[in-house]
Amino acid sequence: MTTWMSSRAAVEGTWMEGLQDWVDGLPEALQWLGVAALSAVPWLESYTGPFFGIIAGMPWWAALVSAVLGNAIAVAALVYMTHGLRTAALSRENPEDVPEKKRRRREKIQRLLDKYGVPGVAILGPFALPSQLTAPLMVSFGASRHNVMAWMLVSIILWGLFSVALTIWLLSVIS
Repeated sequence: MTTWMSSRAAVEGTWMEGLQDWVDGLPEALQWLGVAALSAVPWLESYTGPFFGIIAGMPWWAALVSAVLGNAIAVAALVYMTHGLRTAALSRENPEDVPEKKRRRREKIQRLLDKYGVPGVAILGPFALPSQLTAPLMVSFGASRHNVMAWMLVSIILWGLFSVALTIWLLSVIS
């Protein structure tokens, strides 16, 4: 099934080989689901999902769509769940009872979010933390869940496209 036979040598003997074999071992019609599942995992996300899909022989566009959907669904579930938890917690919290240390920490985090904005944190966040952590953190600090989700989707797509381009370039260098 693997169409990039020379790329197999590049990942042999690594943990990536196990993930690649897992995707490659799925029936062709279900490989997209395997890539989506891998992309839902923090630190793998939409920037490694396309790599495994392309290596397994999927067209680049199918690997990209699968990775974006898998990552976006995981992030959306966390964003909307965090919003519900934050709303419930704040409805029970009396602002006068918030300790000074906690209030200062919230203000500091809010200043950082204000400085870089949701777009900056969403797009640059994957350098530091997976989107499955970055997005709920922004919502927990008070950013609009819809705004966070929109920018996280942009980020997921951009990182996925970067991964596709990098994978295709690497495979052309290896071949």
